[in-house]
Amino acid sequence: MNYSEDASKQYHIQVGEGDVGKYVILPGDPKRCEKIAKYFDDAVLMADSREYVTYTGYLDGVKVSVTSTGIGGPSASIAMEELVKAGADTFVRVGTCGGMQLDVKSGDLVIATGAIRMEGTSREYAPIEFPAVAHIEVVNALIASAGKLGKEFHVGVVQCKDAFYGQHEPESMPVSYELLPKWEAWKRLGCLASEMESAALFVAASKLHVRAGSVFLVVANQEREREGMDNPVVHDTDMAIRAAVEALRKLINEDRKGGR
Repeated sequence: MNYSEDASKQYHIQVGEGDVGKYVILPGDPKRCEKIAKYFDDAVLMADSREYVTYTGYLDGVKVSVTSTGIGGPSASIAMEELVKAGADTFVRVGTCGGMQLDVKSGDLVIATGAIRMEGTSREYAPIEFPAVAHIEVVNALIASAGKLGKEFHVGVVQCKDAFYGQHEPESMPVSYELLPKWEAWKRLGCLASEMESAALFVAASKLHVRAGSVFLVVANQEREREGMDNPVVHDTDMAIRAAVEALRKLINEDRKGGR
């Protein structure tokens, strides 16, 4: 059922078939959409509804889009569900994260191969035993694009949560007895960083049979802060955006060669 006043548009994101490309970049912040769209040719604002802002343009002659998701798994999964209904099938999330391993420094990039499902949205898609895994083709495209840019980057598992302050102030939470030991477990397992959307997106993508991956800017690393190590706060997401754009170009080229 479509609850939209305009039956040709998806209820939340307010785009319809033909409004978006098959390839979509997914930032969280709506304000990043215009910045990302400047990397496209002939970008046009298609919709601005709630936390969802969508621009559509072209890369190498192929229609591509950028749609913001807001913060967290619920709104991110809504965006993906409705974008797929509008014709999209390949997604690259661009966002920020907090480093967890001591070598994951402010300003580095993190490319997620999978995500720890410490959030609620993915549980309404799949049993907890099912892994939240990025699509290998998107991961490989992001690795190639980050390498081409010459930016320091890390590849591996990230942790997803619903409560930002549960990560940053776990000792103040009534369930600190659960949050603190789990955080230590994730670190021992080599988890690279913490963020809030990839688990939901990866599991939703599995359900929808589409491709998804993620690349993040490391804003800071609270573990480095605890150890008294250098830990500036970095906000410029441009390198992560460029990695995502170049990854889309690579996927477009590979899909052309493969007749996809």
